[in-house]
Amino acid sequence: MTVTIRWDDREVLEALRGAARRCEDIGPLLWNIGETIKLSTKINFETGGRPERWKQSKRAAAQGGITLSDTGRLRNSITSLVSGRVVTIGTNVDYAAAHQFGTKGHIIRPKAKKALNIPGIGLRMWARHPGLPARPFLMVQEQDKVVILRQIESYILEGKR
Repeated sequence: MTVTIRWDDREVLEALRGAARRCEDIGPLLWNIGETIKLSTKINFETGGRPERWKQSKRAAAQGGITLSDTGRLRNSITSLVSGRVVTIGTNVDYAAAHQFGTKGHIIRPKAKKALNIPGIGLRMWARHPGLPARPFLMVQEQDKVVILRQIESYILEGKR
């Protein structure tokens, strides 16, 4: 007795071809990933840090504001750029790295004058800056990873952007 099973694999092959085509142009997928991380970063600013809250700044404590959100310049400067098969998320604000990674204490000396004029203190030849604690605002949260994996699956398997 012979049993013959016939299976039409055209749909499976077409689905695989579609997935392969989508893997060639991942620009739209990378754009979505960039937007996800930008939104997550905005939430980091709104909540004062995630998953752990940032150490409150003296300005925020004195004014009842949110740390790293005085003018909103840093928060609003986060951009994403897709180039080829890479998405870059970052900022061009010059003081961003100091807040992201923190700084060590250091001595401040005048650059253009003979002395520093510190309000409430007066003229000084130098001042000691205590440094800044790291307040990482640009990071991928655990829940972002779940969203990004879902985006990858949807894009490759279903073509959803």
